[in-house]
Amino acid sequence: MTSALTLPSGGLLASSRSEAPTSYQPLPFELDHLLALRVPGLIETRRHIHSHPELSGEEFETAALVHRELSLAGLKPRLLPKGNGVICDIDGRPDGPVIALRADIDALPLSDPKDVPYRSTVEGVCHACGHDVHTSVMLGVGMLLAQLADTGRLDGRVRLIFQPAEEILPCGSLEVIEAGGLDDVVQIFALHCDPNLPVGKVGLRVGPITAAADNVTVRLTGPGGHTARPHLTVDLVDALGRLVTEVPTLISRRVPANSGLLLVFGHASAGTRYNVIPSEACAAGTLRVMDRDTWDQAPKIVAQVVRDVLAPTGATVDLEYLRGRPPVTNDAGAIGVFTAATAAALGPDGIAETPQSMGGEDFSWYLEHVPGALARLGVGRSGPNVDLHRASFDVDERAIEAGVRLMVQTALRALAAAR
Repeated sequence: MTSALTLPSGGLLASSRSEAPTSYQPLPFELDHLLALRVPGLIETRRHIHSHPELSGEEFETAALVHRELSLAGLKPRLLPKGNGVICDIDGRPDGPVIALRADIDALPLSDPKDVPYRSTVEGVCHACGHDVHTSVMLGVGMLLAQLADTGRLDGRVRLIFQPAEEILPCGSLEVIEAGGLDDVVQIFALHCDPNLPVGKVGLRVGPITAAADNVTVRLTGPGGHTARPHLTVDLVDALGRLVTEVPTLISRRVPANSGLLLVFGHASAGTRYNVIPSEACAAGTLRVMDRDTWDQAPKIVAQVVRDVLAPTGATVDLEYLRGRPPVTNDAGAIGVFTAATAAALGPDGIAETPQSMGGEDFSWYLEHVPGALARLGVGRSGPNVDLHRASFDVDERAIEAGVRLMVQTALRALAAAR
């Protein structure tokens, strides 16, 4: 298959030596030399993916690149039914457990303003969340673990999941699960870039590490009319103002303060003329909440408050509440594996505590089926850091090697612990 994302013949994963920082700990089975050969190519792969981003659900060329590179390593990857994601088993000892490692591969609908050689070549699409890094890290992990499997030193099976559509609803993780991505898996692990941590640090936390995240859309309709006579119609602009200012405050009074419930509207629209009361208005946003119990109650609470606030206006209300994802709740045993792996890969100083974020992550759906954990990979650059989901977001690319080292150690330790 030939595409804009097809790398040159032989793959970019075979490249020149790159020396590891002295703080990194040696990998087992003399893998350091192999990793050093791969790192420049992995960085180039990340830049290639960054230059050719694909939106959620449309990651066909990225999946083709992943499939090709894994095949060149002697593995047998398979595409998801839609062709926009990849699952690849690295088969070690047949009597061993199955551990899964997940990377998301989609980009965001943002224009890339960065003045770098690997700036996005696709107008209005940009890797502003680090998924290009996640993909490159997991490719590197696959190369090293394939070497161990070839030499009979992999104590089980490691399943690599390159997942589409993390940034949208319905979530891509549900596609992976439906395609058998969790069959026989006993634990699953993932990384997410964190610009607030420097390279060499890994943020770890037992319990919830992200918030639940749902989408809320409210559409209002009325007869419309003249701005000189609002008493003869339904003033939808006034109704819209009440919706976006009163509802977020009122729903937070219906739940415990420590639940962290937060409704923020990112879109609001009504009308086209200064002297015409519109007949349609709309607001859309996200609801985020930190605990599972409140997440379960949230749709009912939002519906009641929206009705109460808008009833006096006379507007006709259509509420669409789209369930997104529950909080990512890290299993204590899986965090134990991550903690030991971080110390073994990056040194004890690499372990960092991390707070629960209000961001959402569909890795949570995997954890509804099997225990596992999400860790935060330090990618912070020198100078002021740019937050995730900003178009100018970029990473310190030394984080790719750190991520590979961490996830190789995580896979090996998880297999050993599960035997």
